[in-house]
Amino acid sequence: MAIKIHGMGPSDRGCPVEFTLGVIGGKWKGILLYHLINGVKRFNELRRTCPNITQRMLTLQLRELEQDGLIHREVYQQVPPKVEYSLTPLGQTLIPIILQMKVWGETHRDTIYELNGEVEQNSENS
Repeated sequence: MAIKIHGMGPSDRGCPVEFTLGVIGGKWKGILLYHLINGVKRFNELRRTCPNITQRMLTLQLRELEQDGLIHREVYQQVPPKVEYSLTPLGQTLIPIILQMKVWGETHRDTIYELNGEVEQNSENS
């Protein structure tokens, strides 16, 4: 059976790496999952941790992560409305991968910047 992976065309269970990147890939999903590792976050907390994401994009990315079963969205019936996001058990299976990506980034960031001639500019922004 062919399924549609967010941002990809139909797939019939091809490459598992391609599938995984289709689910968690993109500019924001991995970052959002990383920030949810430490526990429950509200929408505006996530927005503050990712200041360059638009409200629309944050909503879309959270919706896709929820649809794929990686995060749970808890809506509290109160005024003003309160919505919290957390990792599901399925989302928690990604924690070792996300933490390893963090280590890889810390270890190799300067090398990649250097190879691209950006070491000074990006070191100041870290």
